[in-house]
Amino acid sequence: MDKLYFGTNTKMYKTRKQTADFVEQLYDLTIDLDQQETELFVIPSFTALDTAARAAAGRIRIGAQNMGWEERGPFTGEISPLMIEETGASLVMAGHSERRHGLGETDEEENKKVLCALTHHLKVLLCIGETKEEKEQETAREVLAIQLKKGLASVKKEQLGEIWIAYEPVWAIGEGGTPATAEYAAERHRDIRLILKEMFGDAAGKIPILYGGSVNPENAVELSKISDADGLFIGRSAWDAQNFNKIIRAVLKQRN
Repeated sequence: MDKLYFGTNTKMYKTRKQTADFVEQLYDLTIDLDQQETELFVIPSFTALDTAARAAAGRIRIGAQNMGWEERGPFTGEISPLMIEETGASLVMAGHSERRHGLGETDEEENKKVLCALTHHLKVLLCIGETKEEKEQETAREVLAIQLKKGLASVKKEQLGEIWIAYEPVWAIGEGGTPATAEYAAERHRDIRLILKEMFGDAAGKIPILYGGSVNPENAVELSKISDADGLFIGRSAWDAQNFNKIIRAVLKQRN
């Protein structure tokens, strides 16, 4: 896959104004990049989606951190795909480990979100990853296979161009996370690509796989070069536009 993907999820940190300032600065810093070769995306809080979309001006894709799986109904606190669409966002994240392990979301629930988002022609970033215990028990491949097979159940081959996968080992993300080695990440990315091929055949090649988990300026280039890695899903190291731009430039320099 020729295109490289670079994105960040700002979680529950930036206000509307902070998000707008961040996206505007990132826009200015990266305006020279070829959109056919690089895809930039930012996933801010719900309250900042419309502000971020205006600041992105179509050059940076804006996504939602979560989404309900119904268009409307008695679901207090949920946000529907119709509401996300009207903000100008075009991407939905599903399955982030903080929602899986902190809020108890299941693979079946992630699948409902995936299918609903695809019905509304929103791109989907499905996050998958094993815990520390699963890594130590050497069951990471099996865990990833279950998350992929359940999370993408009933997805049609013609919809695969709207699916992105983010591999985020649970033990590697967050402030206290331990970055995966490039060797370990490469092994998991190979597993993911093979599982997707088992599920969808050669059409699985349409699905970009991004690595996320304590990506920083020191390890970004090495992690971006692993086999079957189509980009980076970066945490706090990307929450400053200047730092994010430096990471993007360093990776692109190595790829060119």
